[in-house]
This record gives sequence, structure tokens and C-alpha cells, in this order.
Amino acid sequence: MTTEKPTWLDLGVDPDIDEALRSRGIEAPFPVQILTIPDALARRDVCGKAKTGSGKTFAFGIPMVQNLTADPDRIAPVALALVPTRELAVQVSEELEPLAEARGLRVLSIYGGANMDKQIEALKGGIDIIVATPGRMIDLLDRGEFSVANLEMVVLDEADRMADMGFLPQVEWILRKVERGHQTLLFSATLDGVVNSLIQRYQTDPVMHEVESDDVTVEAMTHRFLQVHQMDKVKVAAAIAASNPKVLMFSNTKAGCDRLVRKLADEGVRAQAIHGDLRQNMREKALERFGDGRLPVLVATDVAARGIHVDDVGVVVHFDPPPDHKTYLHRSGRTARAGTEGLVVTLALWKEELEVKRIQKRIGLDLPLVEMFSNDARLADLAAWDPTETS
Repeated sequence: MTTEKPTWLDLGVDPDIDEALRSRGIEAPFPVQILTIPDALARRDVCGKAKTGSGKTFAFGIPMVQNLTADPDRIAPVALALVPTRELAVQVSEELEPLAEARGLRVLSIYGGANMDKQIEALKGGIDIIVATPGRMIDLLDRGEFSVANLEMVVLDEADRMADMGFLPQVEWILRKVERGHQTLLFSATLDGVVNSLIQRYQTDPVMHEVESDDVTVEAMTHRFLQVHQMDKVKVAAAIAASNPKVLMFSNTKAGCDRLVRKLADEGVRAQAIHGDLRQNMREKALERFGDGRLPVLVATDVAARGIHVDDVGVVVHFDPPPDHKTYLHRSGRTARAGTEGLVVTLALWKEELEVKRIQKRIGLDLPLVEMFSNDARLADLAAWDPTETS
């Protein structure tokens, strides 16, 4: 006997929003949405433990849109979603806009690096939902450009990342400015430490939902660890990219990203970098081209990649081994999202073997580090090759 998965309507989503979702090809809810949407629609505070890529945006976005009432005369926002990066602010607002439009609600993304005067002008025209990074939000509140006193709903998305990036003092400063009773939804990959202090201070009797753990994430991916030689390393990366339409590569530094892009170009691979030293419009264009398939390779630093929510990333390449196991999981989580398959490849020089083994131990993997050159036929399909049969 099989149990049918619930539909959007089963969760209490209104027909017009269901139609807006279906018109975009979003037919059925993901686990995090199934768990949290009914409670959020009932206007309860919700605390969701879920990893990046699990579908959190609609988990808070659908209740946000459905529970708000449109008012063309409204100026000050009634809903706020705080997110850690500007890329994530843009992507969340783009995902919410079609749903908000179905209800006559206006969405604005606010983040540093964009023209502040244009953001102020948009705010003065009246906005219902703001998706913002904490820093720019405080700049505008400090200037008295708008108020958060009357918010009906506040969302803290990827709270653990905001903590990692040192944003919690700003987040709390903003939350203290919200004067009226309101609903608070919090989503995070971890709920301990400082994130737990946010829950204790700013949520009221929250319903707790846990979706997936890091262990599930690791098991959902195919992992390969290759020992490469310094002079051949870029060629190995290029060979991997040649056989996959959408590859995300990580470098530990901004200069390393730029250097890798240049060297990949020498190997005939089209790639662009995304890091903090690039202008915001350049980052957004690179991300857009990568997302829609026009750019086959995106090279990112860890901080820049925290906001990347792109579907169908087939391969993540740790061009530089990550500094720790948490970074390995954050990077790797950009593939194998929402039930899809994904390949994660780590390239290591001989002197990096101990670091790689340390990371493997922390995440429960025991795979050989296999020496491989750029002319190796196995690079064309690393997922099909079994490294345990090699060493």
C-alpha cells in the first residue's frame, strides 16, 4: 500500500497560489514545505532545521504571501525576510515575485552594493515584502527611510550562516525595532549555540521541524578524491568540466578564483568568477548565466557561494580542498539538491593528503585518494568509476 504525497492544496495553500506555482512547473511540495507550511499558515512561529537547497524559500514564502492582505495605499512593509548574502536576497525575491503578483503584493530586495537611492525611491512608493541583508537594512533604518515597527511576519533564513558571517548583532538590532506582535519563522542547518539563543529570545512557543541532517546530504552524493600534480591540476579540472554541462568550482581565495578562470580559458573552458571584489552587477550576471545554462563553469569563493541557489548543478569541484568539514558540506550541498543526484570531486596535491583524510573522517567517508592525470579516461564519467577497486 502506497501513501500519496500531499499536494499544495492539501497543505492549505489557496487555489490561486497553487495555480501560480503550477504555472512555473512547481507541481508538488518538498519535505520541508510539507512539514512547515500548515503551521506557518496557521500563523504559528516555526523553527525549521533544513539544509540549503531543501526548498525553504517557498516554505516561508507561501505563508507570507497567503497570510498578507494587499493594500495599494500601504507604504511601510508588513513582512521581512533577512538573508545572509546579496545573491540570496536577489534569488529569494525573484522566487517570491510571481506568487506575490498573484495577490497584488509588492516585493523588494535590499542589499549592499546596489544603488541606495533607487532602493529608497522604491520604498517610498510602497512595499509589502522586503528581502534584505542585515547591513543595508540597518543603513536604511538608521537614515529613517522606512520603519519595521508594523511588521506582521519576520523570517530569518539560513540563520547559522548569518551567525558564521558575524551578522547576529545586526539581526538582533533589527528585531528589537519590531514593535507589534508578529509571527517569526526561522530556518537554519543547525539550531544550537547562538542560533538557539535567537530562538529563545525572538520566537514564541515555536513549532520545531527537522528535515534532513548532514549525513543524509553526504549519502545523497557521489564523492571522489583525486591526487593531482600541480602542473596538471587545471587540466584535470578542465577535463571534468568538459563532460558536465553545469560545474561549480571552489577556490579558497579571490585571487585564486580569477587565476583559475584565466587558466580554464587557456584550456578552452568558459568560466566566470564570483567573489566579493567583483561589482554586484557582474556577480548577478555570472550567476544568471550559470543558472540558465549559458555558462558551464562558475568559480566561487566560500563567502560568495553562500547565496548560490542554482538548480541542476551536476558537479561540485573542490579545486582547493576546503579548510574544514563544515566548509566541505556547505560547498558540496550545491549539488544533489532536492532529491537529485550529484558528484563532488576534491582535487588534492600530495602535501594535502592529511587534510583531506581529516575531512573524510569528520563526515564519515573512507575513500582512497587516487592519483589521476588529465588524460585519464575515467575523468569523463567519475561517477561510474569505483575508486575502491583501484588502490
